[in-house]
Parts: sequence; C-alpha cells; structure tokens
Amino acid sequence: MSESISAVSTPSSVKEAHKFPLAIVSKISPAKVRDMVLAALLPIVGVAFFLLFWHVGAQHIKTSLGTFPGPKEVVSQWSNLVAEQKDENARAAAFYERQEKRNAEALKEDPNTEIRVRQYNGRPTFFDKIQTSLFTVLSGFILATVIAIPMGIVIGLSQSVYRAFNPIIQIFKPVSPLAWLPLITLVVSSVYVSEDPMFSKSFIISMLTVTLCSMWPTMINTAVGVAGVSKDLINVSRVLRLDWFTHVRKIVIPSSIPMMFTGLRLSLGIAWMVLIAAEMLAQNPGLGKFVWDEFQNGSSESLSRICVAVLTIGVIGFGLDRTLLAIQGYVNWDKSAIVR
Repeated sequence: MSESISAVSTPSSVKEAHKFPLAIVSKISPAKVRDMVLAALLPIVGVAFFLLFWHVGAQHIKTSLGTFPGPKEVVSQWSNLVAEQKDENARAAAFYERQEKRNAEALKEDPNTEIRVRQYNGRPTFFDKIQTSLFTVLSGFILATVIAIPMGIVIGLSQSVYRAFNPIIQIFKPVSPLAWLPLITLVVSSVYVSEDPMFSKSFIISMLTVTLCSMWPTMINTAVGVAGVSKDLINVSRVLRLDWFTHVRKIVIPSSIPMMFTGLRLSLGIAWMVLIAAEMLAQNPGLGKFVWDEFQNGSSESLSRICVAVLTIGVIGFGLDRTLLAIQGYVNWDKSAIVR
C-alpha cells in the first residue's frame, strides 16, 4: 500500500519541482530582463568602441619613438611585464635557496658559527611598483582622512569656526602638488634625519604631498554634511540632552555620511592622481617613477609600457573608488539610498 502511495505522489512532486524555476522566471518582468541585458551589453559596447577607435587612431600617429602603440602592442608588453615578474621571482627563490644551502653547510662544519640572512635586493618589477604606489597613496589618504573628518565636523558645527578657517581652505585647496613638492622636500630633508630610517625620504615626501592635496574635499564635504543635519534631529538631541560627543556620534556623523563619503571619494581620486606626479619628481619607486623612467629610456617599447602603466593607473583608480562606494553602502544608515 505504501509503495502505491509513493508511486502516485512522485509525479506530482516532480511537477512541483519543475514549476519552481518557472515561477521565479515568471516574476521577472520583460522590462527587468531588458534592463539586465542592457546593463551587461552597454559596457561591452563602450569598451569595444574605445578599442576600435584606439586601434585605428594609433596607426595614424607617428612619434619620435615610432608609431603610437595600439591595443595589440600594449597587451604584448603586459605579457612581457608578467614574464619579468616571474623571472624575478625565480631569481629570488634561487637566491634564498643558495643562501639556505650555504648556511646549512656552514652549520654542519661549525655549529657555533654566526649565520647571516641577507635579503634579496633585486630590481623592482612593475608589480612591485604597483604595491609601492598603493601603500603610499593609502598612507597619505588615511592621514588626510584622520585630519580632514574631525576638522570638517568642527567647522560644520560652528559658524564662527567656519568663517575663521574658510579663507585658509580656499587658499590652499587649489595649490598644485608641483608647488607643494619643493617645500615638502626641503622640510623633510631638514627634519627627517636618521641613520636608520624606518621609511625612505622619497616615500615620506610623496605621502605628505598626497595628504596636503587630497584632504580638502573631505574636509569641505564633511563640513557641508554636518551643517545640513536636519533641524528635527538637532531638536531631538536637545530634548534628550545629549552631550557633545554623543550628539556627534549618534546624530551628526550618521546624518553626514553621504556627504562625507562623497568627499572621501573625491579625495581618493585626487590622491591617486597627485601620487603619480609626486613619484615622478620625488623618485619614489612606484608607478610614477616607472612612467618617468620609461619616458627617459626612449626605447621602441617605452610607449607601450607607458600605455600599460596608464591603463593600470586607471583600473586601480576605478577599483579604489568602487571599494569606497561599497564601504559607503555598508555604513550608510539609509540602506535604501542609491549610491553610484
């Protein structure tokens, strides 16, 4: 009897299983499907149009180093840079293997011998320079954020403080990194004096240049966001008799997060642009120095390598902006707000 029941119930369960995905598909409207298809295809069309324009236009540009590189030449140089990275990693592994073998033989002959472990000092590769640039820009950006957000909150909360600091902000905000760099170089050279420094002077110079040029958008947008806090929320804070720090933490900061992150995204974009120029002049071994060295090199492959660096700078900048956008969506109190 039980076997007959299971035999009868099985086809109905199969039908329900087939209906389940169909029910999900039926809930997706044609307009939603169209939007999804367009969202996937339009970026591809845009990139394809750009590559076609680049390929055709590059063939008609003649420079002192030859024809301007097209997408094919840039991809080829990217492959060469990846191969250089692999070769350098292999040389580093061989160096440490020889050192370990040599130290093992020395210990075998004399267990009390002093063992010295040396670091591999190979030539920095393109990917090593990417890491250097990312570390430098994030250090400068974090320092700028630590300074700009508290200052923006204080300026936004007090009209008197705003009037006192606004002229200073407006004077220093448009100053080019090329103007800051000589001053920062002189100050760091006279102040940062050590026989065994933790960081190189070129790193400190580049980082401080990034900080000074990128802190203003965050400070201004934070101040505007704080000043625009709803009067109703301020009245609630007064009714509850919140102290200053609780008022800032519970009312001001959550309300000003959208404007604050707008400033942070602008600051990070400026920081990434400023860094490349700073590294060129300060000779910090990052992407900026890579571009400058290739330009000075003047070989037939230099233009392609510079194009690789330009595209890499753009892709990393895009990734940094999307990362901040994701963080904003996570910390924003209004989860339904559209961030883009």
